[in-house]
Amino acid sequence: MSKIGVGIIGTGFGQIIHIPALQIHPDTEVVAVYHRDRLKAQQIADKFNIPHACDRLEDLLALQQVQAVTISTPPSFHYEQAKAAIEAGKHILLEKPVTMNFQEAIALYRLAQERQVITATDFEFRCVPQWRYFKHLLDQNHVGKKRLIQIDWLVQGRADPKRVWNWYSQKDFGGGALGAIGSHAFDYVRWLFGDIKSLSGQLSTGITERPDADGVMRPVDADDTCNILLELADGTPCNISLSTVTYRGRGHWLTVYGENGTLVLGSSNQSDYVHGFSLRQGKIDRTDMEILPIPPEYELPKTYTDGRLAPVLAICDRWVKSIQSGQPMTPSLYEGAWSQLLMDLTQESHQQRKWIDIPLSI
Repeated sequence: MSKIGVGIIGTGFGQIIHIPALQIHPDTEVVAVYHRDRLKAQQIADKFNIPHACDRLEDLLALQQVQAVTISTPPSFHYEQAKAAIEAGKHILLEKPVTMNFQEAIALYRLAQERQVITATDFEFRCVPQWRYFKHLLDQNHVGKKRLIQIDWLVQGRADPKRVWNWYSQKDFGGGALGAIGSHAFDYVRWLFGDIKSLSGQLSTGITERPDADGVMRPVDADDTCNILLELADGTPCNISLSTVTYRGRGHWLTVYGENGTLVLGSSNQSDYVHGFSLRQGKIDRTDMEILPIPPEYELPKTYTDGRLAPVLAICDRWVKSIQSGQPMTPSLYEGAWSQLLMDLTQESHQQRKWIDIPLSI
């Protein structure tokens, strides 16, 4: 089969991860890149040897060689860009959060179904070896009946108040910790543990202003810390603490306390949010935590200096296989819409200061 031609929309994460992943994959070819600045589009195209540089989205989508696109622009642009791509018949891989609200996300999902377009959402933790084996152990009822789930994702990426003000600082552009990392947490909670019955959320902004590129102080209204309580469908409580402004934060840790012991999946690596995970278990008849080796069948074929590249490549591989077969994949826009709904309900809970019930289906 001929290679799938892919267009790149969004050149931040797109340059760092999407283009390298798609140029590594044997069945894809990056054939076009979009940037609203024509010169920058051409510079990126020249850097990566991409045939077409476009400064208008409609020009990229009109290219016959483009059969699929990746979108990694700020979230406020996702809906219109993804809608245009789907209407043009292009398969899409969309970064999270997928849209600005659930209504946009579910509309895109339904449109994609109608147009028979394959969609992917980049929830790459589903492809990280330690996470996949953790999922296997949970499915095997390794800790027995769950008593408590604790998630701590506490990092210092935006702890410096001098870090420049940009779209991430602005709620209207989809910035904030809830969208950046809460979107992942909501996806993997549903993937690992199933349906959620209700939630209660509290959001805060610890750094309320930052300097822009000219040094002028600008207001920050996007959240940087989130505390969320979940009640799973089976009654298990789940506590989630997220922050991007915690100096020397402990990193990313997920602990499951069960009747037969405890499983701890975590990483203290502050410079790479994929590299560094380990999996430990605590048995009821032992006082120490035992490191669990990851079976070879869960490992990725190859890893890279940037930990994100290998799992994103694995997501791309699922996407490619789905395009080739015509069968839907997971995680798709369906999972992206669920994550978006839970983020919306967290905002609602915060505003109303109350618990919110979660629908059984979308």
